[in-house]
Amino acid sequence: MFTGSLVALVTPFKNGEVDYKKQKELVEFHIKNGTSGIVPCGTTGESATLSFEEHERVVAEIVATVAGRIKVLAGTGSNNTAEALRLTKHAKKVGADGALLITPYYNKPTPEGLYRHYKLIAEEVDIPIVIYNVPSRTGISILPETVAKLAEMKNIVGIKEASGNIDQTTQILQLCNITVLSGDDSLTLPIMSVGGKGVISVVANIVPADTAALTKYCLDGNFEAARKCHHKLFPLCKGMFVETNPIPVKTAMKLLGRINGEMRLPLCDMTKEHENQLVNILKNYGLMP
Repeated sequence: MFTGSLVALVTPFKNGEVDYKKQKELVEFHIKNGTSGIVPCGTTGESATLSFEEHERVVAEIVATVAGRIKVLAGTGSNNTAEALRLTKHAKKVGADGALLITPYYNKPTPEGLYRHYKLIAEEVDIPIVIYNVPSRTGISILPETVAKLAEMKNIVGIKEASGNIDQTTQILQLCNITVLSGDDSLTLPIMSVGGKGVISVVANIVPADTAALTKYCLDGNFEAARKCHHKLFPLCKGMFVETNPIPVKTAMKLLGRINGEMRLPLCDMTKEHENQLVNILKNYGLMP
């Protein structure tokens, strides 16, 4: 259901408010450049600083703009199960193709707590669910055994795997039949080489066609071409994390004239040193003169 390059879309702001007009332009840009799906309201979309009303409107407007042309996998996670349930119900109501739910962060649930969290939401909302594992952000990593147990539920269809551990992906795929999507751009090729089906990508905000090409080569089994894409993309992928995501990607998009680069506190402008580093990466890639 979810394969190829899905972009973890930035949320554009203007004078402190969500810029829905610019958001629509970004969605159209991705559809024209081969992106397989839009993932709004994730980490890259600064979901932590969106109000409930903004979150729901962002998802609804993206679903309306996409109009069935590609997939919409709405970020609906929270460390409060009731809040995650509310957001997931809304995603279903407005017609999203699926829901991406981060493992609850800060409160560090046990494996049993994680299982019950996802089980409750999956039972309450009949929508395809993708688990999101990113221990560097959440403080916990979901065990492959827990993933396998959850994969027995018909609507838990995938996992965004951002642990940085290829063994984790291998173990998951050995235990169950679930779609694994890379959550680290620099690890898309390794993850797909062991059976992953795509990526939820930050760098696709900058180079959607190249990211889509990498995933297509992998899905087609053309790993020689995929390796060439990987090595070309690698410095740009690493550049997206010289500071906390999404500071670098929004700064890069500003430098390329695509958005104004505005963020909400506590995120703030990139240091000049890191911005200069980013400019050099963009120039070396051929994106800037």
